Amino acid sequence: MNDQHDHGALGDAEYAEFMELAAEEGFDVEAVEEAIEEAGHGPLPVLAVVGRPNVGKSTLVNRIIGRREAVVEDKPGVTRDRVTYEAEWAGRRFKVVDTGGWEQDVLGIDASVATQAEYAIEAADACLFVVDATVGATDTDEAVVRLLRRAGKPVVLAANKVDGQSGEADAAMLWSLGLGEPFPVSSLHGRGTGDLLDEVLKKLPEAPEQRFGNAVGGPRRIALIGRPNVGKSSLLNKVAGEDRVVVNELAGTTRDPVDELIVLGGQTWKFVDTAGIRKKVHLQAGADYYASLRTAAAVEKAEVAVILIDTTDNISVQDQRIITMAVESGRAIVIAYNKWDELDEERRYYLEREIETEMQQVAWAPRVNVSAKTGRHMEKLVPAIETALAGWETRVPTGRLNAFLGELVAAHPHPIRGGKQPRILFGTQAGTKPPRFVLFASGFLEAGYRRFIERRLREEFGFEGTPIHISVRVREKRSKKK
Repeated sequence: MNDQHDHGALGDAEYAEFMELAAEEGFDVEAVEEAIEEAGHGPLPVLAVVGRPNVGKSTLVNRIIGRREAVVEDKPGVTRDRVTYEAEWAGRRFKVVDTGGWEQDVLGIDASVATQAEYAIEAADACLFVVDATVGATDTDEAVVRLLRRAGKPVVLAANKVDGQSGEADAAMLWSLGLGEPFPVSSLHGRGTGDLLDEVLKKLPEAPEQRFGNAVGGPRRIALIGRPNVGKSSLLNKVAGEDRVVVNELAGTTRDPVDELIVLGGQTWKFVDTAGIRKKVHLQAGADYYASLRTAAAVEKAEVAVILIDTTDNISVQDQRIITMAVESGRAIVIAYNKWDELDEERRYYLEREIETEMQQVAWAPRVNVSAKTGRHMEKLVPAIETALAGWETRVPTGRLNAFLGELVAAHPHPIRGGKQPRILFGTQAGTKPPRFVLFASGFLEAGYRRFIERRLREEFGFEGTPIHISVRVREKRSKKK
């Protein structure tokens, strides 16, 4: 095990030198340490909010994230663009996966709840199980409890709709579920949510479980994502071909089959979440909703997201959302343009224009033009994935980074605003997977200038196929002691 204080991605000597520089520039040493530690924490831990419909999950999610974003309509079939939100409590940040709001009568309530819960639990480090205390434990609640037990993730039990003292007894009845203490809350009024979140933080790891990365010789994990019917299953079947090693039921998961171990380019890769496995979902609204959940679950478990785009169709808002989800999650990214063999010259011309305008946010991602049906250019997939992983793991030494920043600032200073010209004083790369930088500045840096820095970082150091996170800390004026 590494030393607890590993200074982000900095070695001891580099760290000492860096802190000396910070002190010289008039920065508070503790604030600098905190900035490096915060930026060095990779992906955030994930909390899944599960439970049957109409127990107040989405209302509770809105309480947790502190804003009204999750849909709270009672109407079944409400489709939602997002299922993952970022939250903060007591100075700690984490992600919340919301499974509220979808009920599919066609399948029967148990089946739809189970499907949602499975996807969400799979992505999570801990689960918040919401039960309506006024109704008590139902058969569906018992079914969710069985799922949670099988998954073996830490669970916090929220007894919702407890609006006053009288409801406390209802909450106490939920001890019978065998999940430990029920925390009485009112998601509508906010009652009890502070105590609930304190308990959630105890269950969530400081940093999420390494679902990827450092297992020596372990296969790298790839999520194949894209909107429904874009050809994910065909692509997986094509790459599996004759080389499939094993299709295994992964311990602790409840869906089948979950991951595919596949030999490609002479090495074994783990394709997580073989999309489109569940054929039972028929209603389109529900299918879209499950696709969002499934995508979130797959991306959380993966190192690389291979995003499939159907070239025979225009690049859609849904494509853009999926790309945004992958970028925000900080995974390495490859864009695979599928059905390329079906394009005529005219469509190719217009597609290239579309890519220029619509795909700007991932212009840095390796691109492959493939056909899942014929196998065209499949051999280019592995080099693209390897390139993206290499960018994702790239680390720039602090000395080299500061030499680069010094030249950059001298050649392209920040525009003067309000008579002041903020300057980047120094910076460091606090982490990898994805690369995370902290820049220390004399004043606020505008978004346009930050984008310029990111562009130049890419030109100088590569970072192909990976998002880059840049946070800026401004030197605070020290108050003169009287």
